[in-house]
Amino acid sequence: MTVTARGPLPPEPYDVAIVGAGVVGCATARALARHPRLRVALVEAQDDVGQGTSKANTAILHTGFDATPGSLEARLVREGARALAAYAAESGIPVEPVGALLVAWDEEQLAALPRLAEKAERNEYHATRIMGADEAYAHEPHLGPGALGALHVPGESIVCPWTTTLAYATQAVRHGVHLHLDSPVHRVSRQNDTHVLATSRGTLRARWLVNTAGLHADTLDRQLGHHDFTVTPRRGQLIVYDKLARGLVRHILLPVPTSLGKGVLVAPTVHGNVLLGPTAEDLDDKHATGSTADGLALLREKGRRILPELLDEEVTAVYAGLRAATEHDDYKIAAHPGQAYVTVGGIRSTGLTASLAIAAHVTGLLTDSGLDPGPARELEPVRMPNIGDAFPRPYQRHELIAGDPEYGTLVCHCERVSRGEIRDALASTIPPRTLDGLRRRTRARAGRCQGFSCGAAVRALFEEARA
Repeated sequence: MTVTARGPLPPEPYDVAIVGAGVVGCATARALARHPRLRVALVEAQDDVGQGTSKANTAILHTGFDATPGSLEARLVREGARALAAYAAESGIPVEPVGALLVAWDEEQLAALPRLAEKAERNEYHATRIMGADEAYAHEPHLGPGALGALHVPGESIVCPWTTTLAYATQAVRHGVHLHLDSPVHRVSRQNDTHVLATSRGTLRARWLVNTAGLHADTLDRQLGHHDFTVTPRRGQLIVYDKLARGLVRHILLPVPTSLGKGVLVAPTVHGNVLLGPTAEDLDDKHATGSTADGLALLREKGRRILPELLDEEVTAVYAGLRAATEHDDYKIAAHPGQAYVTVGGIRSTGLTASLAIAAHVTGLLTDSGLDPGPARELEPVRMPNIGDAFPRPYQRHELIAGDPEYGTLVCHCERVSRGEIRDALASTIPPRTLDGLRRRTRARAGRCQGFSCGAAVRALFEEARA
């Protein structure tokens, strides 16, 4: 197992280097790890996997019912949804099939529901159903006044995005992939049939290159002479409401979509909270992940119509993520065989759902372009710690506590996180390098007090493990 965040990079070339350890990059590394003959590097600019768009999204496992029929995105979302649902069950990733309601608030939106149902059929999703206002309120009693009807999409689910990315990366590293953290790629060039990546930690070489750099995928693409797309960061701000709000909503509540995306939604999370968001703000700055007063006011305005009582609940957190929007309506995934290079660009909010299918597609493009991956093997399964509220947590498992009392000693009371869970995370295959990384793995400091009560104890455990 190799995870590096300091020291020199190895001088010998890898067979494949993947730039960007978001959910798609980690899924691709996992797919290539099935081929033991390949020497694979996963190169990440930040100090952990899943640090960009992958950690700041609406955490929905989509059916793809409303994708553009016939597009690459539609196919990969459809295939990826099935693959991720199966993988989650195997790996212990929290998933809840809560379903979704597309709520119509005016006659124009109501008239659009049959077209959306027909679109779902063209996307091979056959379970949608239009319901009238009375049935919509029976399904969601706390909906705001004035809803005229809804399209029910029972297959939409909520999922933990952090555990998903970490599971892929963990499985990849355990099967020989080298994960290089804190290694931003400043420049890439091609010399003597080898890609040369200049990073802040030195030079890394690889015969084949996969660009999963997310918001920076167009920059890397241009360095290799391609101008196929431009990433315009689309900021999505979200409000996280306290667990006490969870009883207000049963489904993912979606608006009728527009050209800018799915719009502002209300959704439960697998961690027991309720999300309101996101905004859709096209920006120039690929680092503008701050929340704004105007953005949060807009969300509250939208939320007041969808679920008025939600606005009376306590806010646990706000956050913002940047989606890698481009001028194209579809994913921009392309092979350049002459350069031994594959671009994976324009992967927006559906990338989490499509990640395993994207990885399979990229692997196919590599082999079609001339990479000989050698024989394949089955990967040893991983079993991730559960941080979802719908499944038994360690503090609830008496047999686990009987074998190790640390699982019964709570450190973070808001999120019911035990010393045993924190200890395990700090000793894991890809341990957190920061307190925020520990929070994503365990939920410690993510509750209503935001670490006010447990912060000192969590920090002490973190520093002791890193001493």
